[in-house]
Amino acid sequence: MSGGFDPLHPRDVDLPTRVPLKGDLSTGDVAISLDDAKIFAAPADAGDLVQWRLQLTAWRDGARKRHGEPTRYNDGAAAWASRCFTVAQVWLWDELFFDFEAQRFTPERFLADARERFGGLDGIVLWHAYPVIGIDDRNQWDYYNVPGLADVSAALRRAGVAVFLSYMPWDIGTRRSGDDAAELTAAVRRLGADSVFLDTLKKADRSLVAALDAARPGIGLEGESKLSTDRIADHTLSWAQWFADSEVPGVLRARWFERRHMQHHIRRWHRDHAEELRAAWLNGVGVLVWEVVFGAWVGWNDRDSATLRRMVPVQRGFHRWLVDGEWTPLTVTEGPVVGSSFDLDGIKLLLLANTSDTDAKHQLAGTGWDPLHPGDTSEVITVPANGIAAAVQVSAGAVVPGEIAAVQTALAGEPAVRNSSFRHRRARRLSAPPWPGPAAPAAFSAAAVSAVTVPAGEYTLTVRYRMRETGMYGGAPYVDEWKPLSPRLHDQRTLDRFVTLPRPVHVAAEEVSEAEYARFLDAVGEHAEARDPERPATKVTLARAREYAAWAGGRLPSEDEWQLAAADPGFRRRTPEVWNWTESEHSDGRTRFVMLKGGSAHRSRGSNWYFDGGVQPPEFTAKLLLPGLGLDASASIGFRICRDQSDDGGGPQ
Repeated sequence: MSGGFDPLHPRDVDLPTRVPLKGDLSTGDVAISLDDAKIFAAPADAGDLVQWRLQLTAWRDGARKRHGEPTRYNDGAAAWASRCFTVAQVWLWDELFFDFEAQRFTPERFLADARERFGGLDGIVLWHAYPVIGIDDRNQWDYYNVPGLADVSAALRRAGVAVFLSYMPWDIGTRRSGDDAAELTAAVRRLGADSVFLDTLKKADRSLVAALDAARPGIGLEGESKLSTDRIADHTLSWAQWFADSEVPGVLRARWFERRHMQHHIRRWHRDHAEELRAAWLNGVGVLVWEVVFGAWVGWNDRDSATLRRMVPVQRGFHRWLVDGEWTPLTVTEGPVVGSSFDLDGIKLLLLANTSDTDAKHQLAGTGWDPLHPGDTSEVITVPANGIAAAVQVSAGAVVPGEIAAVQTALAGEPAVRNSSFRHRRARRLSAPPWPGPAAPAAFSAAAVSAVTVPAGEYTLTVRYRMRETGMYGGAPYVDEWKPLSPRLHDQRTLDRFVTLPRPVHVAAEEVSEAEYARFLDAVGEHAEARDPERPATKVTLARAREYAAWAGGRLPSEDEWQLAAADPGFRRRTPEVWNWTESEHSDGRTRFVMLKGGSAHRSRGSNWYFDGGVQPPEFTAKLLLPGLGLDASASIGFRICRDQSDDGGGPQ
């Protein structure tokens, strides 16, 4: 806790807004202040619900007069957004989305996993640049210039999944290649995107909206966190990020203003999503599934995954009721069970949620009820602990909609699940693959390279790093925190590593030079122009750096060996200084990352979101998420090699 802010609890700005039960809420300062709410809090006394609903309606009528009717939603090209209930945010190089061994994208594998665990996806945000951007001069558009990515987008859209691109307005310190609006619209056209996620922005500049509309009619714009009421008209989606609810779930202001506006509830660091799921359920909106937050694993538990599987068939099947029906919030407030209803064409859709840790029963009043979830009856519904349930009531004389049977069939194999334990993932260090190629000439072997020796022994290393959302070696950095703020976000931290070297290691005194690397390229049959013998070789992928090291009779040093060697006076840096690859590639099964050492002369300026830059002391370590298809090659990364001393003490081997 710092400066009075407790990261485990909502800030004042995140709290729900109380709705006055007296006074005219259609106009005046109080009404205007409600335009800025995240969630309208439910009244503490159930006896006030009728008046509360009247006041919400008065506010909405007044807000429509103040801000105008959101006519964009009448455009058929934009209608898809109101059906986009479940969206996943995926790092392009997530190991479920990309096969590192085959070096190809596997969107079909990602979608299959989502169908099994979440009931399928309606959209995917293709996250591409942060947190690696800034390591060199490449801009955010360069990171979307990926071979095969347009084919991935096309495959997703054929599967009925909308494609979202990410726009980072804070990217101002990398190379300039054109106006942001022109670059973004070009990417939308090239990749066939349906929507744009506005990273760090609540809303887009109106000129950007116009440019994107021209590029893709009906394009969705999704702001991060609270969207102002006046911009609901041209942003068909928004995040409900860091929205604290009242004890009895309240009403989302943006959704109440325009029923066709889609919001996605998200608390990125939480291991328990029950609260945002029930808020989304009762408001008829969606959720964001984000299991790998910029390299940190925060996967969903079995209970919440099952809850989402029980939600989405109802939401998709009864979409018309959610956007066109008469919405009556909190028609049920019985102990831990709360519910809202949506009436259309003589059919009442009742959505129920349980706010407690134990199962609860709800008695259905009246006749004509048809439960949607397995195991329930036309009289009593079981609402599972921290879960949801639904039923439909058909009025006398009303036509029974086909949606009832279709949804019941979809839900037949979806019982509630009670296990809410977190599924940990442990990162393991990966070994370099064997090198089947030729060996370097004896005169150019690692034994002939000037080196410093790290003796065998046990060491305690102090490692310094900047805390980012990637975390460090393992585990999410902000578990169950509400919103990490500075100084917790991007602060400098220290940890100790306990290292044992079983034998001495000889680490090259300098990075491999351009000229040395050119000899390797010639040896493997790739033509290389004459290179500088003093500058470090760069734009070399981790795989290629490993191949060079093996060709030269050695390997890459681990980050610990690199740090220990750097303490030797003979350890040198070529210029311009560059980060060094290390033999410290890790994977937790979803994210691959590598530890870099040394820092670089390059520094991208203008935002704290950029990768670490500048020359760093030996104890500093940076965690780089590993991209595929050669994108890990960087003008700011070089490498040096090392060799282990033989067991008999007879020198390097």
